[in-house]
Amino acid sequence: MASRSVWSGFIRFSLVAVPVKAFTAAASGGGEISLNQLHKECHSRIQYKKTCPVHGEVKNEDIVSGYEFDKGQYVVIDPEEVDKLRTPADKAINVAAFVTPDTFDSRYINGKHYYLLPDGPVGQRSYALLVKAMVETGRYAFAQVVFSGKEQVVLVRPMDGVLVMSMLAFEQEMKDFAEFGSQAPKVELPPAEVALAKSLIDTMSQDAADFDYPRYRNTYTDKLTQLIEAKLAGKEVVAPPATEVPQVVNLMEALQKSLAEAKKTATGAKPPKLTAPSAAASKAAAAKKRKSS
Repeated sequence: MASRSVWSGFIRFSLVAVPVKAFTAAASGGGEISLNQLHKECHSRIQYKKTCPVHGEVKNEDIVSGYEFDKGQYVVIDPEEVDKLRTPADKAINVAAFVTPDTFDSRYINGKHYYLLPDGPVGQRSYALLVKAMVETGRYAFAQVVFSGKEQVVLVRPMDGVLVMSMLAFEQEMKDFAEFGSQAPKVELPPAEVALAKSLIDTMSQDAADFDYPRYRNTYTDKLTQLIEAKLAGKEVVAPPATEVPQVVNLMEALQKSLAEAKKTATGAKPPKLTAPSAAASKAAAAKKRKSS
């Protein structure tokens, strides 16, 4: 089924206006499995009913919004009345500046993204022009927009011919970085350890063309699906053997081993199977050592 737009308006920069529609970038459900809350004794689903203290349970269409101006006293606000307050500027993604990609730290991006596409044939030329100009200048658009009923700041980026709008957090919504930066350890590191760590990073590095992001799956959902299927089939659920997290005692040794394993992985070679020497072999080696000394 074709995606439905969740917003329509304009990208406005200076005197240029590009009519666009916004589509949610996130997939519906995201492939996740939803679990319902049940009563422990009878497994009936827990219900959440909206009730009025005077009339009991009410339907969604009978619910309105209101502002409490005094104790128990409300003024009803109709959504259409709120919409009338919006000016043409509120219905636009107003570009304040075109910035370089490194202007904003990724911590400001709050995880909500929308695809922007031209709204009708009339906007296709101006849309394509904006995309091409942004790509060739290497710039993103920093803008403000009223979205989901509130003022928001956004970053609009061109990606493969499509504009992607990412919501940003306001500066005052973020905790002061200095509060945490002051707690970062200040440690003198041996040059040999730094060199090994850099070699390990280089060995594990992948270019954009080689990095295969789609192969990383939500394995928790896969395991939850297997659990549900097993229980439906009446099978006993057996926990996999626990794996211990290696304790780093000697950092240099851990780096050396990690680098060796990373190199084997990079070249496609399988690591050799480690086996304990036999008792006869151990005795022969010890005798040879005594003889040479």
